[in-house]
Amino acid sequence: MGSLAAVLTHPDDIYPLVKLKIAARNAEKQIPSEPHWGFCYTMLHKVSRSFALVIQQLGPELRNAVCIFYLVLRALDTVEDDTSIPSDTKVPILKAFHQHIYDRDWHFSCGTKHYKVLMDQFHLVSTAFSELGRSYQEAIEDITKRMGAGMAKFILKEVETVDDYDEYCHYVAGLVGLGLSKLFYASRLEDLAPDSLSNSMGLFLQKTNIIRDYLEDINEIPKSRMFWPRQIWSKYANKLEDLKYKENSKKAVQCLNDMVTNALIHVEDCLKYMSSLRDPAIFRFCAIPQIMAIGTLALCYNNVEVFRGVVKIRRGLTAKVIDRTKTISDVYGAFFDFSCMLKSKVDKNDPNATKTWNRMEAIQKACKESGLLNKRRSYMVESHPRYNSALIMAIFILLAIFLAFSAKRPTHMD
Repeated sequence: MGSLAAVLTHPDDIYPLVKLKIAARNAEKQIPSEPHWGFCYTMLHKVSRSFALVIQQLGPELRNAVCIFYLVLRALDTVEDDTSIPSDTKVPILKAFHQHIYDRDWHFSCGTKHYKVLMDQFHLVSTAFSELGRSYQEAIEDITKRMGAGMAKFILKEVETVDDYDEYCHYVAGLVGLGLSKLFYASRLEDLAPDSLSNSMGLFLQKTNIIRDYLEDINEIPKSRMFWPRQIWSKYANKLEDLKYKENSKKAVQCLNDMVTNALIHVEDCLKYMSSLRDPAIFRFCAIPQIMAIGTLALCYNNVEVFRGVVKIRRGLTAKVIDRTKTISDVYGAFFDFSCMLKSKVDKNDPNATKTWNRMEAIQKACKESGLLNKRRSYMVESHPRYNSALIMAIFILLAIFLAFSAKRPTHMD
């Protein structure tokens, strides 16, 4: 639950952190009793705890569809990510994956840790998929087919141009946005969003992940994964892996800032998409990851640590985002605050400073024109330690006692 040092620096993180911890424990208790559904929700918690939390806010029918959609695409992604699988084996599996989801006997051993378990027991996901409504199945099958074909294409093709980069991100994430919009529509809770907006929702998240995960991807064994487009990185280095070396730090940060500036082009579409949502649970499900993305970009921008290790939003701020994100005014407020944070880091000597500045201005203009900025709490107000460390430690001790006594055997959903 957040490091002690971070909590001491930001004592107002404590309450949302406690709420998040309790919500996580409650979500883990709500595992369905049927073996196949139990496996699916257990795996969801193991492969993505943050997604498992936001998905719990959805109604049962839509929640099940989104859970299976996520696991199917996570399995597809596991095949794509496993660099030990030869291309002549991987490509046919990716292209036929949409057929395998109907086969309750199919599985394929690949990946590591929890992802290997998911792949070895994929027949349980297929069983749960077979129990979804037909409209949900059709949406999941369509997106899986298109995504598998796109992934197969880029197994044999490098990301050279910015257009290639957008196309790759469309296949692996933009289609997720389109698929979720289809599921929301099938639930009869939302109108069908325009494909262009749905695509931007996915691209913004994917580009943020690609930027943040540079070092992990470039150090992948047995083969590096390179998603940054040559059209961008070749302006700063002869080889993409050169950016991780300290002697190239200045050029690396300039390249990083170029990549962040490229990702920001999708923000206005994302704001339009979220402003059109009607269902409160669907809204929160969509909004929380988007706020986390703009926060991550603000943290990564002009930050050489992206090339040294993992750059992540502190746990307490994540808890605040989850706790505070309830209405579109919260979204506009968060995007405005994080854009201010990013804007304050722009170096006038950076090659893309003007372009980055203009993107920030456009985002802030959209937020201001919503007329809702005065209806939210700010993320930019730094915590001033109003509590002494003894009191904070006492709270931690009380929380530990509470969690110890509240620990029960997991119950099951009906």
